[in-house]
Amino acid sequence: MSKAEPHRAAAYESRSFYDEMYDERGVVRPHYEHVHRHFSAMNKPEQERRRQAVGDRMLHEGITFTLYAPGTADPLERTIPFDCIPRIIPPDEWHHLELGLQQRVKALNLFLQDIYHGQRIIRDGLIPRRMIVGNRYFRPEMAGLHVPGGVYVTASGIDLIRDEQGYYVLEDNLRSPSGFSYMFKGRTLMNELFHELYLSSSAADTDRSLNMFLRSLRSLAPSGRKDPLIVLLTPGSYNSAYYEHTFLAQQLGIHLVEGRDLVCKDQKIYLRDLRGLRQVDVIYRRIDDEFLDPLAFQPDSMLGVPGLMNAYRAGNVAIANAPGTGVADDKAVYAYVPEMIRYYMGQEPILGNVPTYILSRKEERDYVLEHLEELVVKETSLSGGYGMLIGPQASPAELDVFRDSIRRHPERYIAQRTMKLSTAPVMSAQGMAPRHIDLRGFVLSSGSGETHVVPGGLTRVALQEGSLVVNSSQGGGVKDTWVLRKP
Repeated sequence: MSKAEPHRAAAYESRSFYDEMYDERGVVRPHYEHVHRHFSAMNKPEQERRRQAVGDRMLHEGITFTLYAPGTADPLERTIPFDCIPRIIPPDEWHHLELGLQQRVKALNLFLQDIYHGQRIIRDGLIPRRMIVGNRYFRPEMAGLHVPGGVYVTASGIDLIRDEQGYYVLEDNLRSPSGFSYMFKGRTLMNELFHELYLSSSAADTDRSLNMFLRSLRSLAPSGRKDPLIVLLTPGSYNSAYYEHTFLAQQLGIHLVEGRDLVCKDQKIYLRDLRGLRQVDVIYRRIDDEFLDPLAFQPDSMLGVPGLMNAYRAGNVAIANAPGTGVADDKAVYAYVPEMIRYYMGQEPILGNVPTYILSRKEERDYVLEHLEELVVKETSLSGGYGMLIGPQASPAELDVFRDSIRRHPERYIAQRTMKLSTAPVMSAQGMAPRHIDLRGFVLSSGSGETHVVPGGLTRVALQEGSLVVNSSQGGGVKDTWVLRKP
């Protein structure tokens, strides 16, 4: 099929949104031509066979995510829906994203260093003090503590969306961002099930990023040993992202542990194994701050390690990501990141924010209450698509509930303009169909100052037609993301 034959796009019906594959005339974009030709040549039985093969592999390998549906007692474990049509990003476009992501994460690390030390940004009036010290994720225990390598955020996931005007940062995920395993596993599936297409597409390799991940963790080791002992601390098999924990521990060659596997002695952390006690240098934690150490945070926590924070303060162990990083991915603090970039780095932001309203400000709150049906409202402390209202899709009753909540607790919410998320093709039972997507860009920061952006990241897909919610916890799926190499 040539570019001059847009009838496939006419049936595709994605005219009111920026589409990744087709331009506004319905013509295939140049960087998608090879992939478009490949999938368009498949008949319906072949398309269905490929879809089934992908689903079977996901099920066989246990690539799962656990859903906790409101009002139900038992969690639902399911395979992550994986769409086999990759998202394609041309090299110049990716270079722009890469620079923007590096800039943003560096500024966020500088912000965290500042608020736990001099708090210059507060003193200079760029951000309200109450927004920081009153934040549920601000940890006074981190004040004055010098983290290994000066790196608060080792692994971050920055969510990006796109419309007709370009890319925007939707939110920052800095505590323990998920999705690494689905990105790496998705690439393996595409390489195996669509081997010839993958090889002929000149997509940048992601395997090097696993080595960069391990190098970043090693760089934090306080002991300076060449081969430090690194563990991944998981809440256990009932956690929604447990598959990811096991996958990363295996791929990185580090120990997968629960809190009961570790012990604190003489302000050092040790791993219990068959050889006795072995000192731990770095903990890549996948549990929330409040459960890390019952002596410092939530006293009834059975998930953490008593005495961990004492060992951390003594400089005998590194924790990635550092406790207290959540204050920087709070949805209200997000609105100030462009100013952080200007303040700490003296640069203009490469990637802009989605226009955001801070509802603790009366004039912005009044505007939002009057235009609620046009906006997206988010609870600042929640993630994963929870505590969110999409005004254009909400019922009158839902709008009333949020109006009442905003009036009673305005500081708990922000509002944003409803963005026209771009669409990309998925392989549905009826053939290629448009669905809304976003992109989680993964950034790895090391103690040596090196910042690595994983080529492509994870494209998340709202599989329900017309839905704007892409989160896995809300039933979304994923697809592989190919960054094309320069010819």
